[in-house]
Amino acid sequence: MKTLLQLSVFCLILQFFSCASPEQSEEKAEYPNVIVILADDLGYGDIGAFNPEGKILTPNIDQLAAEGMKFTDAHTPSAVCTPTRYGFLTGRYNWRSTLKSGVLTGKSPALIEDERTTIADVMKSAGYHTAFIGKWHLGWNWGLVDGDTLRGEGWDAKDFEQIDFSKPITHTPNDLGFDYAYGHSGSLDMAPYVYVENGKVTAIPDTVTVNTGKYSWWREGPTSPDFDHEEVTPNFFDRSIQYIEEQSKTENPFFLYLALPSPHTPILPPADWQGKSGLAPYADFMMMIDDYVGQVNAVIKNAGIDENTLIIFTSDNGGSPAAGLDVMQGAGHFSSYIYRGHKADIYEGGHRVPFIAKWPAKIQAGSSREQTICLTDMMATGAEITGYDLKDDEGEDSYSLLPLFDAGKQVDQFREATVSHSINGSFAIRQGDWKLIMAKGSGGWSAPKPNTPAEEGLPDVQLYNLASDPGETNNLQAENPEKVASLKALLTKYIKEGRSTPGAPQKNDPIEGEWKQIGFVEE
Repeated sequence: MKTLLQLSVFCLILQFFSCASPEQSEEKAEYPNVIVILADDLGYGDIGAFNPEGKILTPNIDQLAAEGMKFTDAHTPSAVCTPTRYGFLTGRYNWRSTLKSGVLTGKSPALIEDERTTIADVMKSAGYHTAFIGKWHLGWNWGLVDGDTLRGEGWDAKDFEQIDFSKPITHTPNDLGFDYAYGHSGSLDMAPYVYVENGKVTAIPDTVTVNTGKYSWWREGPTSPDFDHEEVTPNFFDRSIQYIEEQSKTENPFFLYLALPSPHTPILPPADWQGKSGLAPYADFMMMIDDYVGQVNAVIKNAGIDENTLIIFTSDNGGSPAAGLDVMQGAGHFSSYIYRGHKADIYEGGHRVPFIAKWPAKIQAGSSREQTICLTDMMATGAEITGYDLKDDEGEDSYSLLPLFDAGKQVDQFREATVSHSINGSFAIRQGDWKLIMAKGSGGWSAPKPNTPAEEGLPDVQLYNLASDPGETNNLQAENPEKVASLKALLTKYIKEGRSTPGAPQKNDPIEGEWKQIGFVEE
């Protein structure tokens, strides 16, 4: 729980960073405030506005969609947390970085180099005050005990013995364009369980906690006295609401990245939300999140900044089976809606997510778009909003959404193609209605799982026409060898040239050893 002292310090920090120059004051009327709310492990079908058959009540997020624009074919660059967050912040596909598969842990070093431009850098260069609040999960460099080095992967409690929590942390969000940063290092089930504010731990861990509930579990690890797992999501929302209120009184625009740790496990709805859905703890948790989104929308309106504030609500990947999706499915609620798979998979359920954009000054209420978009597109969107000219080594896989925000404008072709990635590094490429998967199975957690008997005898690739087969049930690769070849060639081109947008070729980040693609080898 936040103490009065913590809130006072937070307010002073906001006041310090909110000072605007005369030039920035003049730009306030031109540039919108931008708020991105990124949910964690929220399925496409978990929002009523996207799933008419859904059983979870989400009236506030539905209202946000009614007041703005729905994107019904929005995708994350990856089917898991860390790589999607990398793509969102950099406008670059995660597999171009040193992380070729999987996710980071709570002790992992920083993945994004300080020199790489992020969307926060872009907004800050235009006079925005920039803030990150929430789950980072992109690594930062913890202070270490003198003479010690990092040991272990960060999955066990003993892996944190060499961290000195009293020392400053380096390579933090503050080094990547954020004026203010407050959050925790990994997922809410990954130790250490401490808040970090502008590079410093807010309270030194004084105990070790673990939880073994079916849906509320978290790994054993050091925990600070001000870190209450059940209060983490409410804390992030409360701080974000306070931030919006404070910034609305200043002259310069602001960019807020609110990265929720929920409804990812541990599923922890507070007592007053437990059982409200009549469905499952996950649904209770989601209803609480929906209520807070409503509070964010209301505070924007009450502050008088609604007209020129762009709010994005989306998710980092599909719903997780660890959250009890099977229980909800038994009650008639399908987290992935009509799509196959879930979190971690290369199938649509792994990376197709709800995406809502509300900006009354520019976006027609109740509108929708069917074009395929990707979370990497936020980088170029921020650049076009602010007039920033992206260099060849910035936002290599990012297309601006601004043309799509005009509901009355016909956009025949938005992005050439979109690449997706699963937890084990399997690729898929989508162009128009066609999707080519460079793997025999899911590349993730659903059947057929990688390297299992279920994959034996299956073709090496999968080709689906999503217009006629959104559930990816009929593999058409044998009947369409030319389509397979053309999509594979385009994917190979994107990999080799280091970009999927027009511009000078770039290099993917080097790694130790040989980088072999899952399902095919780069020529």
